[in-house]
Parts: sequence; structure tokens; C-alpha cells
Amino acid sequence: MGYLTDRRAHIRTDPKLLLATARSIICVAKLYNGPEPRSTEAEDPERGWISRYAWGEDYHGVLHRGLEQLAAKLGGDHDYKICVDTAPLLERSYAREAGLGWIGKNTCLINQEIGSWVFLGEILTSLAIDADTPPPDRCGTCTRCIDACPTQAIALEGYEIDARRCISYFTIELHGAAPEEMRGGIGRHVFGCDICQEVCPWNRGAPVAEEPAFEARHFAPPLEDLASLTEDEFRSRFQGSPIQRAKYAGFLGNVAVAMGNSGLEKFREPLERMAAFESSLVSEQARWALRQLEWSRNGGAGPVVKPSTRPLAESPRCVETDGNLPINSGHRVQR
Repeated sequence: MGYLTDRRAHIRTDPKLLLATARSIICVAKLYNGPEPRSTEAEDPERGWISRYAWGEDYHGVLHRGLEQLAAKLGGDHDYKICVDTAPLLERSYAREAGLGWIGKNTCLINQEIGSWVFLGEILTSLAIDADTPPPDRCGTCTRCIDACPTQAIALEGYEIDARRCISYFTIELHGAAPEEMRGGIGRHVFGCDICQEVCPWNRGAPVAEEPAFEARHFAPPLEDLASLTEDEFRSRFQGSPIQRAKYAGFLGNVAVAMGNSGLEKFREPLERMAAFESSLVSEQARWALRQLEWSRNGGAGPVVKPSTRPLAESPRCVETDGNLPINSGHRVQR
């Protein structure tokens, strides 16, 4: 996650370094929730879990097109720059300042009406727009996200994530194999994790998105199908999907871990095949998974997640701070 501290890190301190004439930030939240079950409800051990945000088309393009339309409606007599996730912008902090929601204990932006299943996007504009008011923190004494995290990645007091224990980090961002002591907690997640959002009471009645691009094309796929993919088939199947971010070898390694955690003997053959892969990222995790199957067959309890040493007072972390916003904020929620 070096991109958080790379050569562009200083730009996060002032949006005017992205657009010199900026006077306002228009923040939008686009819903992506679907009607499908949550990972905490789908219990089939033969299927892998892909994070809800990656079930459909890559959100970057979808939001960018929508923001271009919104910018056009504002008229042509202003400078603007569109940002969707990839720009060095503290988007959650600005979304909070714009009144879209509060930053919850799971570090997600939570909107009182639609929950946290949202993508964020911004328009930096030279127009002067009246600022909205940040909502209060409504997490209260709730600790459901903290208690539910299988790898204890959320600090005991909340509001901080230790990436070294986060399933989403292991299965998407980490350019290598997850630590052995963490693999048992990964369960059958092959790309991302939704648990801390699924258990959030504010998502209990979350509406369903109306955006066709976010329809579920990659909901809970069979692990055996994923293990049999060639590299070309991986690229074809997940073309235009965020899942490609994990890359082929990284994704297959995730599949191997999920198979091992299933304890199902039917996965022995595909795991033996993956154990012979040239990529050590795949073969090492496949051999680990085979050992889990052996332990399960012999009545073993399976892998145990190394306990966390929370709180994270001395752990390296990236914390978004609101600071003193140099420009006004507007907001918009889109379904």
C-alpha cells in the first residue's frame, strides 16, 4: 500500500494541488447494494466469496461517466476535475464534511438512510457552492463490526484498521501470500471481505441499487470452477471487473486458501494440481491447503488465527484526518 505515501502523498494535504482554481468539492455517493444474501448468510463451503462491490462492472468508469454528466449540468463556465478513488484525495473525510455520512468504527462512510454500500466520487470545481454540515457519529456504543471481524483487524475502540490483519488487504492488495497464522480467518473469501459492513445495523434495511452495471455477475462462484481457470480465462471472465486487481496468481492463491479452509476432500485434486504451479504464490498456499485437508480428515480442529494485540497504539497505520478544509463542499446521493 505504498501508494498512500508515494510521491503524490503531499497532494492529499490540499485539493488545490489537483485543481488550482478549485473553490468547492461536490461529493457523491452511489449505491451498489444488491438483493443477494450476505456472506454471513451464504454457508455453502464449495463456493468462494467475492466482495459485493466487485460483483458487477468496475465502478471507476460508472462513477466517472455519471460525474461527467453532473459536471455538464453545472454549465460550461467553470473549471473542474473528476476524482474517483484513484486521485490522492481524502474522499471519505470530504464526504463526511459534505454531509454524506459519518465515518464509522469499521472506517466506512455510513449514511443514515442508505447505509455504507456506496462508492464515493468527487468533482473539484471552481464554482462557489454553499457548504453542507457534517452529520454526528451515530455508531454509539455498538461494536458489532469489531466483534465480527474474523482476523481482529479493527482496533478495540474502532475507527482504525490494521491492514496486516485485514482480509481485504490479504486478498486484494498484498503482493504475496497471507501469513499462515491469518489464513484460517480468511475463510472462503477469494476477493475482499464484507463482514464488517454486513453486521452493521445501518445496513439492515439498505435499499437496492438501480444501476444495471452493478448487477451481480460474480456472486459466490464455485471454488472448483475458479481453480480450473487458465490465465487467459481469468482475464476473460473478469474483464472490466475490479477482481483483476488481484492478478491471476494472487487470485488462485486466494482460491487455494479458501479450499483449504473448507475442509472438503473433493478439493484435493485441484489443490494437488495447483501445488505443482510454477508460481510459488500459488503452489505454497496450495500445499498449505492440502495440509488443512489432511488435518480435517484426521479430525483436527484446523488452523487457528493468531490473536490480535489490539489496541493498535504502536501499529503502523494510515489515518485520514479532516484538517481545515480550504474549500467549500456540496453533496449528492445517487441510487
